[in-house]
Amino acid sequence: MSEVDLSEVVRQRIRGLRQARGWSLDSLAARCHLSPSTLSRIETGHRRIDLDQLVVLARALDTTIDQLVEPVDDADVIIRPMRHQEPGLATWVLSREPAQRGGNLVAKMRITPERRTGPGHLSVHPGREWFFVLSGSALLHLGARQIPVGAGNAAEFSTMIPHSIGALNGPVEILTIFDQDGERAHAQSSDPSAGV
Repeated sequence: MSEVDLSEVVRQRIRGLRQARGWSLDSLAARCHLSPSTLSRIETGHRRIDLDQLVVLARALDTTIDQLVEPVDDADVIIRPMRHQEPGLATWVLSREPAQRGGNLVAKMRITPERRTGPGHLSVHPGREWFFVLSGSALLHLGARQIPVGAGNAAEFSTMIPHSIGALNGPVEILTIFDQDGERAHAQSSDPSAGV
């Protein structure tokens, strides 16, 4: 990407973040101690963005300089998930490099009644987990509780509570998100879905 192209992307990001927050030019200008006319010329490309201006704009917009100047690479938009199979569980990791982008791991799972869950098969690790049931019904074992979660419903819980997710009355498909701690715990084994 050329310097001119990157400069235009940075300007679009500044304008987009400002508008997403519902701020006028005057409002953002006051937050970063620039004049509204200077900010307008920066956004429209009539003024070059200085490094010191980029620093205060990033801070005012609650982002980082790295995020403002990150190059656009359309080549890595498509993720081709690989299927990981074990008895009663198929997993497709749907996110790329989770530790580098906020630490979340997103996966689709298909769980069948053959999966061993419940007492003796509960996992504990730091973090939080969230899942949404796409089809079927899941049975969430959370400590001593058994919680049915049907299609169209979601569950969120601390993974410090002994837990496992099984299928209730047939196969279940879920989308699940682990936070950074949960992702790290799952990544420590060769099975990306271990302990779910």
